[in-house]
Amino acid sequence: MKKSGSTPEGKKPALGRGIKSIILIVIGILIAFPLFSMSYYTMVRTSTPEFCASCHEIKPAVRAWRESTHVNNAVGVMVDCMDCHLPAPQDTFDFFFAKSYHGLKDVAVHFFVKEYDREKARQNAYAAFNNDQCQKCHRNLLNMPHSRGAMLAHRSVIYARAGYEKKCIDCHYDLVHNDKIAVMYRQYRRLPYQAKGLRVEKLGI
Repeated sequence: MKKSGSTPEGKKPALGRGIKSIILIVIGILIAFPLFSMSYYTMVRTSTPEFCASCHEIKPAVRAWRESTHVNNAVGVMVDCMDCHLPAPQDTFDFFFAKSYHGLKDVAVHFFVKEYDREKARQNAYAAFNNDQCQKCHRNLLNMPHSRGAMLAHRSVIYARAGYEKKCIDCHYDLVHNDKIAVMYRQYRRLPYQAKGLRVEKLGI
């Protein structure tokens, strides 16, 4: 006959199991929170244009970006390196994978490649671009009542026929990383819209 309050053999009291679970949870938090904080801090600190410009190979690109309308515009919106060159942060896995891959690649190029081919790097970046990168910010591309030509051009890209697909950068080539002598502030000049146009080699000229 069992005494009241006794537990079956081989089973620990519920209170003991509860305390053990609480201790494991606390230990997990104490370990996981600093690791998460350090990872997040590292990602934030290495996602700034200033960090990108710390490599001398990237400095000309960052300088051209600062002179572009992605920084100097009438709206006051600034689009930085991560907004264009990486997937959206909400696509967590793709974002971390792309950031880690490009970071390791750039470090390897810095230390093991004798001469940095800037033009080749530019072409590789353009080849890797897809329209989703631009449309993260430029969403309402068909609401252009004062520029029917641009609206029709956008519609031909968004609703492209099979075999006639285009990329945004086919027209807006060198829009950001365009080496210029002076910064042009759009809000101080009333100029008609001028796209870069298709590249010369695409037109066969």
